[in-house]
Amino acid sequence: MADSNFIDYVKILCRSGKGGAGSRHFYRAKYVPKGGPDGGDGGRGGHIILKGNRNMWTLLPLRYSRHIFAGNGQSGSGGRSFGKDGEDRIIEVPCGTVVFDAETGQYLCEVTDDGQEIKLLRGGRGGLGNWHFKSSTNRTPRYAQPGEPAIEKSVILELKMLADVGLVGFPNAGKSTLLSAISAAEPKIADYPFTTMEPQLGIVSYRDNRSFVMADIPGIIEGASEGKGLGLRFLRHIERNAVLLFMVPADADDIDAQYRILLHELEQFNPQLMDKQRVLAITKTDLLDEELKEEIAKTVPADVPSVFISAVTGEGITELKDLLWKAITDENNRIEPSEITHRPLDGHHRVREEDEFIFEPVAEEPD
Repeated sequence: MADSNFIDYVKILCRSGKGGAGSRHFYRAKYVPKGGPDGGDGGRGGHIILKGNRNMWTLLPLRYSRHIFAGNGQSGSGGRSFGKDGEDRIIEVPCGTVVFDAETGQYLCEVTDDGQEIKLLRGGRGGLGNWHFKSSTNRTPRYAQPGEPAIEKSVILELKMLADVGLVGFPNAGKSTLLSAISAAEPKIADYPFTTMEPQLGIVSYRDNRSFVMADIPGIIEGASEGKGLGLRFLRHIERNAVLLFMVPADADDIDAQYRILLHELEQFNPQLMDKQRVLAITKTDLLDEELKEEIAKTVPADVPSVFISAVTGEGITELKDLLWKAITDENNRIEPSEITHRPLDGHHRVREEDEFIFEPVAEEPD
């Protein structure tokens, strides 16, 4: 993974800009020796903003930019001149990026749409100039407000790939072979476990010029939800998929048992995955004759749509696409991002209240 350009997890330090101080200036002119207060307000500090970009597919740019600071607001001046606002920093991220607080693991936000902007950290407000505090009892206020301080936070960005169909299976179940056979994707294919070391996306053509996106993730092993193998690192990529395609090879000792193990690992990782549409594909059927296929069909789980396929001969591929398209277009299969419960990074939820800034004027000596 060290040489890969696919980066789906980064930790960065963000800091918004602090607000500029208000001015405590008094108007002075040749024939106006004792003019009233005319100190301008300070400018606000810059915001830290996340923006979705559909042309990005990795968090690689942020790997080399771990500190992101917005500009500070400038102080106000005489003549009710307001200070300049601090420069905002816009962080472009791929669609499907989830943000967590690095200290508490608390879920903060998620960017799902192209062009969507989320204000991650708010810049400090600028302080008010002394002319705001003039009154009938205090005609010469000699104080102004300071600007609000900056907000600094370490955050973790996780990329969850957005796809219509996510492939779920043990290593060497034929996931990469299927993806390469029905799309233009070119994943690495070899006869050893964990050939796929990073998620792969492919666009699958369907009837009437329609298409859907399929995602292949590294194989899952028993105990993946507890951190074994590579599953825990990549299981989050199937949380944003509409349909889960379970793949079990025809030469497995017990197809139903393998399917139940995969289902259990997903449930342990995120129970909401159980609400997604599921399809089961028995792969590598080119190794079977009709009699053996009939015997295996008796052991296939009855509670999930299933199909026998072979990516080598093309057997069952059309039927598989039909099942997937029916599941994708099912209206009951849509889950809004706001309804998704994100798994906290440290395994529990802790909410930290932000310290409230007391915005009070501070007395200063006159010019």
